Amino acid sequence: RSRPEMARGGVRMWYVVQTMAGREFAVQRQIEQFASDDVLDECFVPQYEVQKHLRGEWRTCTAVLFPGYLIVVTDNASDLQAALRRVPAFAKVLGSDGKFIPLEPREIAWIDAFTEKEHRVIGMSEGVVEGDQVVILKGPLMGHAGCIRKIDRRKRTAYLEMEMFGRTIRTKLGLGIVRKQ
Repeated sequence: RSRPEMARGGVRMWYVVQTMAGREFAVQRQIEQFASDDVLDECFVPQYEVQKHLRGEWRTCTAVLFPGYLIVVTDNASDLQAALRRVPAFAKVLGSDGKFIPLEPREIAWIDAFTEKEHRVIGMSEGVVEGDQVVILKGPLMGHAGCIRKIDRRKRTAYLEMEMFGRTIRTKLGLGIVRKQ
């Protein structure tokens, strides 16, 4: 697992880059093209698995976890900023007063708990509905049922609301309800 660690005298920090929704992977490729390997430790678009009913069968697909955002890991924010200026697409690091604001350790831990470097995809969860309560049996949503705001059993999706990137974010994760009691 990738953890923030010391490198070249600096600490590797995770920063959020905002871009146009639907353009995350194109911007990721451009950032990787313009930022050298010594600047960029990792650049990824967080994703989640969801099952979709296609041509009569359920298939596991991936979807973007935070549309319009991607994450870069670097120990050199100023060189990252210089590389982003060369990216032809809209790509802006979240910050305030001209200073980049890195992800909080709890936000990094949340993403890191369910994904690993080179595979930043959060897997499906499984659960049951008991009365009006959702009980998560396995998967990344175990222990996080309090974040669930709504469940779409037909689409096998849980809608979550959580604090991320310094604001309240609404996102989705895959959740198969195996039975309702």
